This record gives sequence, C-alpha cells and structure tokens, in this order.
Amino acid sequence: MGFQCGIVGLPNVGKSTLFNALTSGKAEAANYPFCTIDPNTGIVKVPDPRLEKIAQYIPPDKLVPTTLVFVDIAGLVKGASKGEGLGNQFLGHIRETNAVAHVVRCFSDPNVVHVDGSVDPLRDISVIDTELILADLETVNKRFSSMQKAARAGGDKKAMAVMGVLEPVRNALESGHPARSLGFDEEKMALIHDFHLITAKKVMYIANVDDKDIAGPSSNDHVKKLLDYALKEKSPVIPICGKYEAEIAELEESEKAVFLKEIGMEEPGLNKVIRAGYDLLGLQTYFTAGEIEVRAWTIQKGWKAPQAAGVIHTDFEKGFIKAEVYHYDDLMKHKSEAAIREAGALRLEGKEYVVKDGDVMHFRFAV
Repeated sequence: MGFQCGIVGLPNVGKSTLFNALTSGKAEAANYPFCTIDPNTGIVKVPDPRLEKIAQYIPPDKLVPTTLVFVDIAGLVKGASKGEGLGNQFLGHIRETNAVAHVVRCFSDPNVVHVDGSVDPLRDISVIDTELILADLETVNKRFSSMQKAARAGGDKKAMAVMGVLEPVRNALESGHPARSLGFDEEKMALIHDFHLITAKKVMYIANVDDKDIAGPSSNDHVKKLLDYALKEKSPVIPICGKYEAEIAELEESEKAVFLKEIGMEEPGLNKVIRAGYDLLGLQTYFTAGEIEVRAWTIQKGWKAPQAAGVIHTDFEKGFIKAEVYHYDDLMKHKSEAAIREAGALRLEGKEYVVKDGDVMHFRFAV
C-alpha cells in the first residue's frame, strides 16, 4: 500500500532537489523557474531497520521493504489557478495523492533566484495555499448547482448528505481557507472524496535550510516562523538541507554513514520525511517472514487482520480464517519462531484482531 505524496512549492525552493534525493531520480533542478516541465513520479523504498534484524533470525532469500510514491510538479506561482506559469497544468497529478509535502525555502542564497525577490516562508505558503484554494473552488463550483438541485428535490439522500459537507467547504474556500481547516472527520470527507480536493489533504511542511543551520534548525528565524504557523494547523515541520540530501543520495551505502557522522547527522533527513508522512496519514507496518522473503507491508492504523491480509492478496481477505501473530519485539527477545512458540508468545487471532505496528503475521485462508 504505502502512500502517495504530492510535492508542491514555489519555483526554486528545492522541490526537485528533494525529489531527486528521495527517488535518486533525474528531475531537472536548475536555478530558474519552471525547469520541471513534466510531473515526475518516483517510487521510494521505506527505510525500516527492523527488516534486517528480522532477517538475522529468519534468514530469507530476499528483503522487500514497503514503498511510497512521490509526485513532483512544476513550481506554482501567483496566478497559477488562472494559467500563470506551468504548475496549474499539473495539479491534476496531485489531486489523487494522499497527502501534500509543501517545500518551503528557509535559506538565503544570492545565487539562487527567488521568484518573489526575497525569502519569506509565510508569504510563500500563502501564495501556494491561495492557488490551491482557487483551484479547488473551481472544482466545487462546476458541480455545486447540480448537486444542490438534486438535494433540494428531496428524494436523493446521498446528494443531501454531500451538500451537508460541500456547502460549508465552498464557504471556507470562498473565505480563503483550505477545506481541511473545517476539521471534518474522515466519514464526512469521504462524502466528497470524488471531488479530489487538494486543500482537503493533510499537509507536512519541509523546511529547506542552509547547511550551517541543519544542526540546529530551530535557531533559523524562517524556521521559527514556519513552526509557529504549522503548530496552529497541527501540521508537522521537517527541516532538511536539500544540498546535503542531494549529496547523500549520490553516495554508496558504505560512504553514507561516514558522511553523516562528518556533518553531525544520525540519519538522512529524508528518513524523517517518510516517518512524518506515515504519522500524518495514520499508517503503520506489519511483516511477513519466511525462507523466501522477509517483507514489510503498510496498512492504516486500526485495521483488522482480514484487511491487513487483503494487502497481500484479495483472496487472503475473502477467505480469511485465522492469523498466527507475534511481535517484532518477541523475535528480538526469543531469537526464533520456535522459541516464541515455546514461550507462548505466538497467538492465533481471528477477524476482530486489530493489527499492531511491528506485528509479524502468517495468515490462514481458504477460497
């Protein structure tokens, strides 16, 4: 499963540099606006040290991490919703993503042009938000009258339920507020899911800082402003140094640890981006382990065993009987599945079992 994340931001804030580092892709990252002409899509392996530790005790032929999909579009500028720049052409590519990573420039560099002439994170966020709000408002208005008419007719209960959400959403957008600001629960937002509103998606802010600030990003005045802003809307902020991340992505695995130690980092900033995305969307990981492969699977928190089985194959969910379950921590403690059984830590769970992050599962099913 994993999740899809759309990357947005003004031109020259480090979007394509971030995308290249995440995916080791080749999106053009140049010092002028609109260098990313076509949307770039990259599949990223999710780093999880538990995979290799499980493999120490259950040696497989291969390790299979779970993945995420990132979509990078051209930088948006003021007036994008009216056709200015190139970004508006590609908003459709991020409408169906699960979340938005908003890259915000928090570094000053006279050699890197800023489209508005100066660095101001809150102004930049406002520009992007305004364009996304206007794009969503256009989407809502195209169907609003017909949906309203169906609801007023009185016989279409679904249309009435949709209008109960769509009307306040349109009011919010018209007032310059994103759809997510209404705080509607998932059940209500599901009623207007097929509108694919960008401003209804959860957001994380990626603060692109200078290399001298990465050791203590909170001392950066731009980051301070961004942290205060994000706190109000309960969005995470992940400081990274795009310059460093680009260098790390080019290194061999054996060289990365040395470089990270030299610059005073414990891990690449992109690992934090991925974890923040998981937390943002309420995702978690369970594992399957055997001689053929040790594999990570991503599911929503709160999913029950049959749903988790369905991520492997729909037949697993349809014909679910039971799941043999133990936790990663049990394997680290007992060192083998046989020892886990002897200790009574292996459980047989049914359809109502809620899967936990770090569970190792074997499914019994019949079709």
